[in-house]
Amino acid sequence: MKVLVVNAGSSSHKARLYAIPPAGPDLEPPNPLWSGALQWGRSERGAHLTVEAGDERATATLEVADREEALDRLLATLFEGRTAVLEGPDDVAAVGHRVVHGGPDYSAPAAIDAEVYAAIDRHARLAPEHNPLQRRGIDTAAARFPGVLQVAVFDTAFHRRMPDAAANYGLPYSWTARGIHRYGFHGISHRHAAERAAALLGRPLEELRLVTCHLGNGASLAAVHRGWSVDTTMGFTPLEGLMMGTRSGSLDPAIPLYLQREHGLTVEEVERLLNRESGLYGVSGISGDMREVLEAANAGKKRARFALDLYVHQLRRHLGAMLASLEGLDAVVFTGGVGEHAATIRSRACRGLAFAGLWLDQARNAEGPYDTDLAEPGSGAAVFVVAAREEWAVAREAWRLAARPGDRSGRV
Repeated sequence: MKVLVVNAGSSSHKARLYAIPPAGPDLEPPNPLWSGALQWGRSERGAHLTVEAGDERATATLEVADREEALDRLLATLFEGRTAVLEGPDDVAAVGHRVVHGGPDYSAPAAIDAEVYAAIDRHARLAPEHNPLQRRGIDTAAARFPGVLQVAVFDTAFHRRMPDAAANYGLPYSWTARGIHRYGFHGISHRHAAERAAALLGRPLEELRLVTCHLGNGASLAAVHRGWSVDTTMGFTPLEGLMMGTRSGSLDPAIPLYLQREHGLTVEEVERLLNRESGLYGVSGISGDMREVLEAANAGKKRARFALDLYVHQLRRHLGAMLASLEGLDAVVFTGGVGEHAATIRSRACRGLAFAGLWLDQARNAEGPYDTDLAEPGSGAAVFVVAAREEWAVAREAWRLAARPGDRSGRV
């Protein structure tokens, strides 16, 4: 069975085609039959296209009317030219889509229908950098693959079983009843990291207590117990929690009110400030890319060092909160671009967990091997670095819905 995955992001679109055997997918992915990516320039009218299929590789700079046209031209390479691997749309059993915000009703992947479309649109205001683009990606893929099952895999679904006390705010209950509560995000990545840690430990996921750390340009932690998220750092929107590449993370909620009342900022200006001009970028004045901030800090740039100190302090503080929610710990799992490649961030984060009996082996951490316990012998918990596999996780879920007909609603 062939499954296509489309991951429409704010700065890039990624797509991969996998062949999944009848017995079902393994936890680790095979090499894709075809993979493609679009990287946007300063305008939606310009994109850099890269496609790989076997030994063939093609690149191009596209001049297009919009992102839909760019994605359609990317998907066309599945059927045309040197990278063609499909004879027609019916060669694909399902198309899986990562969707950031599914709202309160979805605790599992869902076949995309009118209700799913409505949920994606309804919660677009809460994930403005993601849901609208993902909706456009779904429309484009559905047009290119008419009649093929389209599957939404929600980043929020993994967190839908959080206890009520962890999933809500201290607001008047009437507002809670209107849907203002903590949804959590990066659930696809958190779930994969937890499943991979269980496999590495050789123990059932359902009996483990894990803290999964998705650290990228966007970043969040999750406390995983009995196979589900029981607490997480992101909340009503992806802005809450850790300081990130360009997002502020959690702050005193009176600050936006102060900026509006005392400095005359509009709602749009405050939103841009907190989502695009803060975090590593805003504090360092250099970049939202951890690699560039680390390089500047190592060169003695004071604001870069301050940005790192602030980032690590918040990471350690939120790690402690996840431990409190778990009341125990079997492993800390790092994934995402920063989690996988920034050994110094892992080291400084784990240093704050020594009180819990976790001791990191600094030499192994510096080497950073994937799927290896980086903790010292005798440590009270393991430490793993796990490769992010979001596209493969989406493919696995799409395969399940295509191969096992039944309830495909994904609803709670």
